[in-house]
Amino acid sequence: MDWNLLGISFITVFLSELGDKSQLAAIALSGRGQSRRGVFFGTAGALLLTSLLGALAGGAVSELFPTRVLKAIAAVGFAILAIRLLLPKTETESD
Repeated sequence: MDWNLLGISFITVFLSELGDKSQLAAIALSGRGQSRRGVFFGTAGALLLTSLLGALAGGAVSELFPTRVLKAIAAVGFAILAIRLLLPKTETESD
C-alpha cells in the first residue's frame, strides 16, 4: 500500500468535506436528539460508498484516456466554471 497516497487522499478529502452540506446535514440530524451513532454510521457509509464509486470510476476512466488528456479536460472544466462565476449574472424576469 502506498502510505503517502493514502495520507494525501485522507487530508484532501478531510479538508474538502469540512463545512460541506453533507456535514451540515449530519449536524442537523444528530441535533434532533436521535441516535448519534446511527447518524455517524449512515453518513460514514454514504461517504465511503461515494468515495468507492469515485475511485472505481477514476480507475476506469484512467484506463481509457492518458493522464495528460484527463488533466487537460479537468483544467478546461475548472476554467469554464471560473469564468461562469466571474461573469455577471443576467436575471430575466418573466411576468
